[in-house]
Amino acid sequence: MSGDSAPVFLAVDLGASGGRVLAAQWGEQGIGLEEVHRFANGGIPVGKRLVWSLTGQWQQVLDGLTRAATQYGGRICSVGADTWGVDYVLLDRNDDLVGPCFHYRDPRTQGVMSQAFERVSREQIFAETGLQFMEINTAYQLYSMRLEQSPLLDIAERFLMVPDFLHWQLSGEKVNEYTNASTTQLLNPESCQWSQKLLEAFELPNQLFSEPLQPGTDLGSLTRTVQDHTGLSEQVRVVLPATHDTGSAVLAVPANSLAEEAPDWCYISCGTWSLMGAELARPVWSDACQLYNFTNEGGVRGSIRLLKNISGLWVVQQCREQWKREGRDYSWEDLSRMAGESPALKSLIDPDAPQFAVPGNMPHAIREFCRRSGQPVPESEGSVVRCALESLVLRYRQVLGYLEQLVGNELKTIHMVGGGVQNRLLCQLTADACEKMVVAGPVEATAIGNVMMQAVGSGRIGSILEGRQLLRNAPDIRTYEPNHSEQWLEGLHRLEQFAAGI
Repeated sequence: MSGDSAPVFLAVDLGASGGRVLAAQWGEQGIGLEEVHRFANGGIPVGKRLVWSLTGQWQQVLDGLTRAATQYGGRICSVGADTWGVDYVLLDRNDDLVGPCFHYRDPRTQGVMSQAFERVSREQIFAETGLQFMEINTAYQLYSMRLEQSPLLDIAERFLMVPDFLHWQLSGEKVNEYTNASTTQLLNPESCQWSQKLLEAFELPNQLFSEPLQPGTDLGSLTRTVQDHTGLSEQVRVVLPATHDTGSAVLAVPANSLAEEAPDWCYISCGTWSLMGAELARPVWSDACQLYNFTNEGGVRGSIRLLKNISGLWVVQQCREQWKREGRDYSWEDLSRMAGESPALKSLIDPDAPQFAVPGNMPHAIREFCRRSGQPVPESEGSVVRCALESLVLRYRQVLGYLEQLVGNELKTIHMVGGGVQNRLLCQLTADACEKMVVAGPVEATAIGNVMMQAVGSGRIGSILEGRQLLRNAPDIRTYEPNHSEQWLEGLHRLEQFAAGI
């Protein structure tokens, strides 16, 4: 990281399989980012439950902050945390943990959504929240506790989502941050308030929830305990980023606007999963939004992220793992090269079909799908990867069509961020299939968005648009122009013939 006097911002970036503490500083050429500490994460089976080791995660965060204090000392000015959505912890009147932090893949929510609809209709829930329907949503996790007659909700005094828990440990302040709260399917994205109708319907005590705070809020200095443990200064502030990781990733899109009524760009946050959407000034409540199963999640400055979850590079990752098990350890560069050398648009799959959602022999699953659907069977590794990538980008084109209907205008540019943009073939294929210019980067969008919000919140950067301008000038931002071909339209029609659904 260049410079020895510039202020440093720390990002705690916690994902479902691992976590990191990163240090960042802003400069005229953009942002310098360094990884200070990395650690593993994952669900732990305890009895019949699947839970998170929340205290173990917190210990790793402390270790990372201690290393950061040693490396950067008095230059550190703030810290903030982002994580995945929907999961939570409960506290009692003494601020002790009430029960475990359940993992969103714990089976206790299976079938709960349909039982919730007996209390309040699907249409009413969407009208209150504008959120997509998934059994893992916090609303159904909490309601499952009522159905099990768990005593935990009766003991609890406060509800904190995972990043709220981390910020409580850092600052001593128990708050609910807006972007992560918006993933619960209990929040109204227009009023930014908890839905009293849904809390009453699911018998959830109102006092558990505090008024959501916006990203950029300064929670104060680190607690004395954290200062003593890590060596960080009392001058270090705790500043809320967009604590939902996708919210931080979208903030790092190097666009020239923020939350317009009719934006001319959309984004794809691309990794194992792809999240494709638009940044809007207000939510979309239409019947079409429900039909296409889009979601209205909270963004920075009260913005709305209208998006849809799509399978990302999961299929290719699983192919790579299978070939590795068979003794062929291909690099990502090898796979891209072999795919690029393979014939175009010979075979397609529906990347969101259930048979591709589970771990296993993915090349075999792809070949079986092609065989059963009467398509040429991709035999070589390169043709299998080509099939997976082309199917993914055609799914992007399909979702792009839905998105343009929902926002009511043409989207001229696609901003791709996240680890997937390192695959240049994927970026070019996206431009070709969607017939749009693709602007790819930054790779570390989530961490960059985290520290950018800290910098804006603390006044080190004047505005979000100023931060996005700095990102546009970064050397790792690449532009891909579409190569037009009628083959893509024909491929889209083929994909739609065997697509699993909306």
